[in-house]
Amino acid sequence: MTELVEHYSRVRAHTVALCNALEIEDHVAQPAIFVSPPKWHLGHTTWFFEAFVLEPFVAEYRAHHPSYGFVFNSYYHSAGDRTPRVARGSLTRPTVSEVRAYRDVVDRAMREFLLGELTDDMATRVVLGLEHEQQHQELLIYDIKYILGLNPLFPSIDLPVRQPQVGIPGWLQIDGGMYQIGAREGFFFDNEAPQHAVYLPNSEISQSLVSNGEYLAFIHAGGYRQPLLWLDEGWTWVQQQGVEAPLYWHVNDRCVYDLEKGLTELDESAPVQHLSYYEADAYARFVGMRLPTEFEREVAAADLQNGQLWEWSQSAYGSYPGFRASTGAIGEYNGKFMVNQMVLRGGSVATPADQIRPTYRNFFHPDERWMYSGLRLAR
Repeated sequence: MTELVEHYSRVRAHTVALCNALEIEDHVAQPAIFVSPPKWHLGHTTWFFEAFVLEPFVAEYRAHHPSYGFVFNSYYHSAGDRTPRVARGSLTRPTVSEVRAYRDVVDRAMREFLLGELTDDMATRVVLGLEHEQQHQELLIYDIKYILGLNPLFPSIDLPVRQPQVGIPGWLQIDGGMYQIGAREGFFFDNEAPQHAVYLPNSEISQSLVSNGEYLAFIHAGGYRQPLLWLDEGWTWVQQQGVEAPLYWHVNDRCVYDLEKGLTELDESAPVQHLSYYEADAYARFVGMRLPTEFEREVAAADLQNGQLWEWSQSAYGSYPGFRASTGAIGEYNGKFMVNQMVLRGGSVATPADQIRPTYRNFFHPDERWMYSGLRLAR
């Protein structure tokens, strides 16, 4: 199990490294309900290993602190009560140093556990915990950017996230027929299975993402003021929220917020990002096209540039035929969220590289846009 120990140490160290560029004050901020403070991410990913690996599989292990489960549980109702999501930023205690000490305690116990003889169930649970932590590494980047990007000082920090690329122009033909959709080998989350057949008609999908310059033309043409381009919920959202541009844009100044550069000039050749589903769908209507289905995007994945931005699909997030959630608290991981959300595909520059795969199904509510989301067109 030496390889698993090394993988565990590498993943855990990277989470801490993402927070090393932050000030202590940055660790506690929660400017919106969908943002979790970085300190909470550090604690929650640690609690996951404590609650779902050490406590069930190590008889002599005792929780590091009797209240940490309440503080750091996210949405696992069967694992106990929890702090309301909106209140995570109000908790000044435990301190950042106490949370880091908590990580050290659990890491020591986990390394000792991993050096023992593991059953298949134990090893599978550890791998799920590591994949879960890598998801939180991506969420950490989203949250850090939102915390700093809405600060009037627009601070830049040393958190290198490579810039996404638009890709090559042109269209990729998808021939009509039956395709096998879903994962079968290697690690995958339960919502990526079971593999099943889907019929797709003839279609084309763009090889490039929509650029800032192209989206700017939509804005200048009054795209945010034309109700016929918008779904009804999207138009209500635009009106109620006063939305006039993608998140982090300052249209009048032709500037956008970037983690490494702070407030910087808008690059019209770069892909537009931080879009809601409503905005992506409205733009597609504006140019007389549509968003791809998640199945079209999966079939085309091998011929497209992945890991740039999560791309909105027109597919609602639901279960595949024959889907069965796991038993117990782990069964709450994905299945319980299969309602009122849309699927995104492709991965992003914030996604850990070893998690990018054609079958990965990300999902968000249609109004959310603090994640690294863009769009690709289909016709």
